[in-house]
Amino acid sequence: MRVVAHARRRDGLQQGGSGRRQRAGGMTGPRMLGVALCGLGSLGEHQIAPALRKTRYCRLAGLVSGTPASVARFQDRYGVPHRSVYRYDDMHRMADDPAIDIVYVATPNALHADHAIAAARAGKHVFCEKPLEVSVERCQRMIDACRDAGRQLGTAYRCQYDPHHLECIRLVRERVFGAPIVVQAGFSIDVGRAGQWRLRHALAGGGALMDVGIYALQATRYLTGEEPVEVGAMETKTDPVKFAEVDETMAWTARFPSGVLAHCSTSYRGAGIQGLRVNAERGWFELDPAFFYDGNHGRRSDGVGIRYPPIDLFAAELDDFALAILEGRPARVPGEEGLRDVRIMEAIYASARSGRTVRLDR
Repeated sequence: MRVVAHARRRDGLQQGGSGRRQRAGGMTGPRMLGVALCGLGSLGEHQIAPALRKTRYCRLAGLVSGTPASVARFQDRYGVPHRSVYRYDDMHRMADDPAIDIVYVATPNALHADHAIAAARAGKHVFCEKPLEVSVERCQRMIDACRDAGRQLGTAYRCQYDPHHLECIRLVRERVFGAPIVVQAGFSIDVGRAGQWRLRHALAGGGALMDVGIYALQATRYLTGEEPVEVGAMETKTDPVKFAEVDETMAWTARFPSGVLAHCSTSYRGAGIQGLRVNAERGWFELDPAFFYDGNHGRRSDGVGIRYPPIDLFAAELDDFALAILEGRPARVPGEEGLRDVRIMEAIYASARSGRTVRLDR
């Protein structure tokens, strides 16, 4: 894997005609693709929209929201014209908006399919926050809609662009410490107040596992380069009222074809679980923290540190998706990757309910 070089200097650049970006001296480069942000919540406001100002191949060109106050705030800050502002129920109008090439879906989990399908039918590429959706069936509907429209579907797995994670992948692939034996990964947060959409099953589809445990799940897959063949899980709730509809704390074990075992955990009860570690034949390496927006770092058993300059992971993943479209190549992290995690999470939930190990079809 490679890290997208998204932070190159943009001195001397100006917008050229015919959708091409004009450089000083008459040189041209790829045009910047217009991105409509679908969902103007905290992630969109504090991470995605600011990242679009740092990208090389994207720009914020549209807004989709059901909250006029949020729209006005974004327009004041980013200058998005009224003609490129949409409600969730009129996204079909995007078909007549050439300024928009990509729709970034950042709405609650169980709404992803509706918004992604609407965008694809309007002829737009779709970049979707994780989890891709709340069921395999709904993920497949998104994949099918984008395929039928001849548009790309990407899954927003930002850690696949973090140089710290890429270095850990290299350490495994090159067997620097021999073959991996056990992978440990976990992520927890204090979810905050009761009553929010993350605690409503109809919108979230699940709790800590769907929201932050998915980072640990993803890490075990891209570190091993394999798909698990079976999982066993347990769930516990210390606050059954607040977490009546979704999981509060879960732990699971996964076995991979090579024999690697993964031990993972996640929780909405409080922060502190935030790392990954690989124990191999001749040593170990870890990241702690591993899944933050920035500040991730780690170390190896031979005393070498794992520390790289921070990059904006949202800008990196957006630029890579846009460049895939411009170059006519498949997305590096397509919708199918998001579906695989949802299938495994369904098995984890099934195991926690039944108290039995669940085998996964290959």
